[in-house]
Order: sequence, then C-alpha cells, then structure tokens
Amino acid sequence: MQTLAEIKALLSERGLRPKRSLGQNFLADQNLILKLVRACEVSAGDRVLEIGPGTGTLTEAMLETGAEVLSCELDDSLADLLRDRLGKEGRFSLVHGDCLATKRSLNAEVLEWLGDEPFKLVANLPYGCATPLLSTLLLHHARCDVMGVTIQKELGDRLLAQQGSRDYGPISVIAQAVCEVEKIAHLPPACFWPRPQVDSSMLVLRRRAEPMADPIELSRVCEALFKQRRKRIASPLRDLLGEQPPPEGVVPDKRAEQIGLDGFVALANQLADMRSASDAMREP
Repeated sequence: MQTLAEIKALLSERGLRPKRSLGQNFLADQNLILKLVRACEVSAGDRVLEIGPGTGTLTEAMLETGAEVLSCELDDSLADLLRDRLGKEGRFSLVHGDCLATKRSLNAEVLEWLGDEPFKLVANLPYGCATPLLSTLLLHHARCDVMGVTIQKELGDRLLAQQGSRDYGPISVIAQAVCEVEKIAHLPPACFWPRPQVDSSMLVLRRRAEPMADPIELSRVCEALFKQRRKRIASPLRDLLGEQPPPEGVVPDKRAEQIGLDGFVALANQLADMRSASDAMREP
C-alpha cells in the first residue's frame, strides 16, 4: 500500500499536484484505509465501485483481497497514472470520466460494468459528488448492498441525524430507512494530503434486506415536507393525502424536523397504498 511519500513521488514524477477544483485530498493514513476495506468486508469475488481513486492507494488494498474493482476517475493525468500502474491487473477496470451522467443517474460506462450483479461502493469520495452519488445509489440501485465512504463531516452528520436536529433532513430519512448507517471513524484534516479545511467522517451504510418503505415514495414525502422546513406540515400533508387523515404520530402542527423516521415511513406506506388503490380503480 502506498505511503504518503510514495503518493507524493508518483505525482512529482509526472509533474502533478493535487487539484483543489476536483476536491483532490488524498487519504494517506494506511490504518484508516484498511479499516474501511475491512468494515465493508471486501473479499474475493466482490464487485466494487470506487470513485476518485487518485493514485490508487485504496484501489490496491481492495485488489489485494481478490475483489474486482471499477475505479472512476475524472482527472486526465490521474487516469493515465492508474492505467500505467494497474492496467495489466485483470480485476481492475477504469472509467475515465464523471461517475454521474446527471445528478440522479450513473455514468453509462459505470452502469454497463455493474450490470445486474450486486456491488459495493468503497471510496474516499470527492466532496462535490458525495451527496448526489449516495442519493442516486440509495434511491435507484438496490443491488448496491454496502456503501463505505469517507465524506465531509457535515454530510456524515446529516446521514446520522435524528429528529429534532438541525442536520435532520431528507437524506437522513432515506438513508436510515434503506440502510443501517454506522460511523466508524472521525478523520481530522491531518489524515489527508493536502489537508482539507474541514473534518471528515468514515461511514458504512449497509442496505437492509427490505427497505422500511419504498425509497422513491419516501423521497416524495421528504421533498414535500422539508420544502419549507421552518413551517408546519399541515399544508403539504393536505396536498399529499387529500381528505385522508395522516398516520398516527404525524401531527400537522409540527415541522418536518420534528417527525421521526417511523412517521415518514408510515406516510410513504400510506401514499403507496393510496396509489395502488387508485391504480386498481382505473383498471378495466
């Protein structure tokens, strides 16, 4: 596994420096890298998606387990470096480009490699893509059964937030309804080179065997109720439910941040039932 000195040497040999515009902060703590690989239980035969591999430190650690790794790298120079270092490794594949086609869909090359097989996301995520990528995987890719990531502490706090917290929002509800979310490490700036201006968190999201509610329905509920988070939810509830009463525990004179996970789940399930009943009535 690469040391910090080796990472710097690899870049220096090619006249490269980390690009702040691409969020290039290389995780250089080998113990933390191994901690992430082990927490995600990466092993032989696993298919792993990695975003922002940099010089390939985490990539190499995962390949050593016998896993198949698809690394997605946007930077031209780093993509060339990875091809030169790992291109002959049969279990390594590279997509040179953005991991996302849009804010809600994966790159077509990534989708082709993933196919219909289960996979894991294990990555030191560039801060800019973390929220849209995790949201896309949570909502649209049920075959992604583990997401192990280092992310900005602010996003980590949102993923773990409970009702009543200022960090509590749509991604908190969706992540916790779809996955078991665990924080496995706090990463101060000194863990990275160059040092970012913020702290980071290392989290593992393990997908539940069955989500607590349909993720898309849950996303609709969250979007409606959190749209004006300072206001009471009476009006958006009427828009969602019409004349039907809300489920027990969902009180119209509360704000969205005061509604617990169970309340959002109950609402999403109620809406799914209403939609099913409506569709049945339209059938000939």
